[in-house]
Amino acid sequence: MSLINTKILKVKPEAIIFDKNDVLPTITNEETEKNLNIAANELINTNNAIGFPTETVYGLAGSALNDASVKSIYKAKNRPADNPLIVHISSIDQLKRKLYNQEIPKIYQPLIEKFWPGPLTILLPNNPKESPISSYVTANQDTFAVRMPKHPVARALIAISDIPVAAPSANASTKPSPTLAQHVYYDLNGKIPLILDGGACDVGVESTVIDGLSNPPMLLRPGGISLEQIKEVGGEIWKDIIVVKRTAEKSEPVKTPGMKYRHYSPNAKVVLFINCKNGKNAIEEYIKKNQLQNKNIALLKSKYFEDYPGLINKNLGTSGHEISHNLFKYLREVDEELKVDLIMVEGIDETEEGLAIMNRLNKAAMEVIKN
Repeated sequence: MSLINTKILKVKPEAIIFDKNDVLPTITNEETEKNLNIAANELINTNNAIGFPTETVYGLAGSALNDASVKSIYKAKNRPADNPLIVHISSIDQLKRKLYNQEIPKIYQPLIEKFWPGPLTILLPNNPKESPISSYVTANQDTFAVRMPKHPVARALIAISDIPVAAPSANASTKPSPTLAQHVYYDLNGKIPLILDGGACDVGVESTVIDGLSNPPMLLRPGGISLEQIKEVGGEIWKDIIVVKRTAEKSEPVKTPGMKYRHYSPNAKVVLFINCKNGKNAIEEYIKKNQLQNKNIALLKSKYFEDYPGLINKNLGTSGHEISHNLFKYLREVDEELKVDLIMVEGIDETEEGLAIMNRLNKAAMEVIKN
């Protein structure tokens, strides 16, 4: 089978004006408008999936209403078909016209008001027999996951095409999520026709997924909105939210991505260090025990670890925002460009953004060292 010629089309997020309650954007740059229309036409007139930026990570978009389009997503990513996808919308108006002609459950209202558009995904009821949403998006379940992205390129693409898109991260399945267009190109070159390049993603980890249909409500996947923010803004009904921490079994259905299968893993082995002070003794002992003295090793450090001589030392940052913004970028850089044999990563506290960061690191790591 011949490969597709994958094009990278530049777009300027700052040239897109899209206020919270707008249905369509205003675009002030000719090239950006042209390339958005090219991408929108691809969604409207073909069954191909395309790469595009969101505020969390780069996504791989296909029409959530079209089986063939959703199949293109699974094929490009080599993703298991029982792993459901999140639907992305450009407005509440589009949600009600295209997907869900009912009142959104009241439990979500304060959170939507505060965090949409943004990295928050909610679960809504879905009747598989009557729903316009492809069963390949929901894995034939009675709920669907939906969010309104904050990134102006993402919202503009969805609004111009007027197509709610199913959009997992635009990486090969199990690999670290892409935060730059070049990451998407590295994984999916020859598999998709185009990638909209809107620069680096701001948040760096995927959206938070919550289930307000269950009692008590649940946090299914930590992400760009912290657990503390959900509790603060959601009010009394969200105070007892349950955090789902375990990974689902292979035969177990899941309601959202990130609850099943290995994720976020580079080619090089990832070792996660937790509560190891400045890291010196733990790293020294690990290298000696595993006879790694002559290996090419990267160290991704944050708050407490010091530079270790002889390793490729990378600073993830000290704040949760900095670390989440840099995590996937550096995992890919040391793996794909520097071709290291091993990646050591300093763990952080599981508070605020740390819950989402450690969720990703625990899935990426093949070994965890605890002091």
